[in-house]
Amino acid sequence: MNTQQSILIRNADIVNEGSITNGDVLIRHGRIDRIDRTVSAEADIEIDAHGKALLPGMIDCHVHFREPGLTHKADMASESAAAVAGGVTSVMEMPNTSPPAVTNERLEDKFSIAAEKMITNYSFYLGASLNNLDEVKAVDSRNVCGVKVYMGSTTGDMLVDRFQTLEDLFRECPINLTTHCEDTRIISANEKKCREQYGDDVPFPAHPLIRSREACFQSSQVAIELARKYETKLHLLHISTADELNLFDSSIVRVGTARENECFIEEQGKNITGEACVHHLFFDDSAYDRKGALIKCNPAIKTAADREALLKALVTDRLDTIGTDHAPHTLEEKQRPYWTAPSGIPVIQSALPSVLEHFYNGILSLELIAEKTAHNPARIFNLEDRGFIREGGWADLTLIDLNRPHTVTKDNILYKCGWSPFEGTTFHSSVDTTIVSGQIAWQKNAPRATCRGHRLVFNR
Repeated sequence: MNTQQSILIRNADIVNEGSITNGDVLIRHGRIDRIDRTVSAEADIEIDAHGKALLPGMIDCHVHFREPGLTHKADMASESAAAVAGGVTSVMEMPNTSPPAVTNERLEDKFSIAAEKMITNYSFYLGASLNNLDEVKAVDSRNVCGVKVYMGSTTGDMLVDRFQTLEDLFRECPINLTTHCEDTRIISANEKKCREQYGDDVPFPAHPLIRSREACFQSSQVAIELARKYETKLHLLHISTADELNLFDSSIVRVGTARENECFIEEQGKNITGEACVHHLFFDDSAYDRKGALIKCNPAIKTAADREALLKALVTDRLDTIGTDHAPHTLEEKQRPYWTAPSGIPVIQSALPSVLEHFYNGILSLELIAEKTAHNPARIFNLEDRGFIREGGWADLTLIDLNRPHTVTKDNILYKCGWSPFEGTTFHSSVDTTIVSGQIAWQKNAPRATCRGHRLVFNR
């Protein structure tokens, strides 16, 4: 017997599939039961959403929650709590844990941990390596989000730099393939130049010169050429330069065209898609002098012109999703000198609030934000019954108060690592309520630790 509480959200500005309409949303048994201007029904919980925007919960296709093996930095419980605070309802987590998730057995071990700890819905990537093609070919396409290929060296030592192996992976991968694209040979040459110039005392503003725009472009170009050759369904992560944008086209991902027997029929669109990350949309290289290692990440945060180009690419559909690449390290680790300070920053608690700053600046509409944070991730990964505010779909929702500013302080940071590159930043909006699979997961500035998300299912 399903004892899950029913929820009635009243008088919300519902942002969904290109429009904003005022109305009520009734949730029963974890799913959206009814959407109407006025719903005449009783519910166990009623939420007054007057003056607030109701968006489909953010689907973050790109997180690092560090479990297993790196739980001094983060774990699934702490980071999923931070996620719902940032309006995120579903996450897809990366394989560079310890041990790395390069076998399907290790992948299932992560799913077992998540079932006990994750507040958000979840899936995990299988990591590609130089010698695990059989594991990739055997992946469960219905229950695993994708395969991750590190074409550039970064945290986790999972580099795949042998071209024949890359060809095999792009040809044989049966599900979505995602890539970290940076050319390691170019980076190594840049590192050598910086060592010759600075020795061990490299200033942090040199990071985007070491992890250079050329390194990003060359690697992304190779990935896209391989995807075109083998018709791979490819999602390139954390695009960081204006140069790379010319590699993408501005066609749509997929469009709902009709209803048939109360189901939406989707039309297939492009197979090669790209992601922008919240920190590449918010910071630029002028922040290195103030933030130092606190914004050191791979690929590097680059120029203001690059940031503006990424935002424009979201508007023109050259880029298709917004993710976080949430990647915590301890503050002690980040306070080390350049060569030993790890790359990666914790940002998921500020996911939607930081993106909404571009709404206040007149760059991104609420409808576009819903498309890039929820609709398109669901389309690209063929998520079942998620990513939209539709009757019959799972109730993954975030209620945003667009008129309640909040400031990021040490006291309200939920990350296990205890710090944020956004500390001291005041955002115009706040996440009022986050609902995960029909359960209230965040409300009144607190996560519901007893909420448990679902394992994501894919229509493949």
